[in-house]
Amino acid sequence: MSDPSQKPEDELAGTEQPFVSHLMELRDRLVRALAAVGVAAAILALFPGPAELYDLLAAPLVANLPAGTTLIATSVISPFMVPLKILLMAAFLLALPVVLYQMWAFIAPGLYAHEKRLVMPLVVSSTLLFFIGVAFCYFFVFGQVFKFIQSFAPKSITAAPDIEAYLGFVLNMFLAFGLAFEVPIAVVVLARLGIVTIEKLKDFRGYFVVLAFVIAAIVTPPDVVSQLALAIPMCLLYELGIWAAKLFIKHTQAPKEDEAAASS
Repeated sequence: MSDPSQKPEDELAGTEQPFVSHLMELRDRLVRALAAVGVAAAILALFPGPAELYDLLAAPLVANLPAGTTLIATSVISPFMVPLKILLMAAFLLALPVVLYQMWAFIAPGLYAHEKRLVMPLVVSSTLLFFIGVAFCYFFVFGQVFKFIQSFAPKSITAAPDIEAYLGFVLNMFLAFGLAFEVPIAVVVLARLGIVTIEKLKDFRGYFVVLAFVIAAIVTPPDVVSQLALAIPMCLLYELGIWAAKLFIKHTQAPKEDEAAASS
């Protein structure tokens, strides 16, 4: 029988590496991540192409413009630079699984088993939630928002949005909805680190509803459609975060925490 007073052996003992080795590995991981982005950019440049990518991004707005109306470019280099920015953004998103894997492969050897159970699910779920938020914005919110805005446009005005202004608007909306869909991750992390308890999170529900609508009013255009489309999912995701936090705390405890829970 083992001596209960004996300290358990550190599972990371003997795995230390020189600082220079860490820098070399970090360099290799960054090179591989950049190579993945470069390959994705080359593929997207061939098919469907930068111009087609921008047309796809602008489709929700163009569908709600008056017949025969198109977007305009007020800068000489905008027709070249804007599609190029879209291409690079799309390439990064396409290569994101490889980038995340390289990041995980770099930090994983320095984590304990219970820390790996904590970090990896958070990385994967936060990435998926961000993509879901962006997709929700593109496929649902944009169509409703642009239709609502055009319904208020006077007949004496011909809408001809600038492509750079539209790109900035789209990126801001993507970022807002992508981050808003990270609410469950924030709830889980706060609960797992012991900053707040599950009971306090439940008591904060009413305040979070008000906070969600305030955030939606600040980061979205001044129309009720986009504000509701952001605030309501945030409230639902907050409830999802409370439920997920209970499961996460249960399955990602450190060994000492497990022993204490078993003895109690």
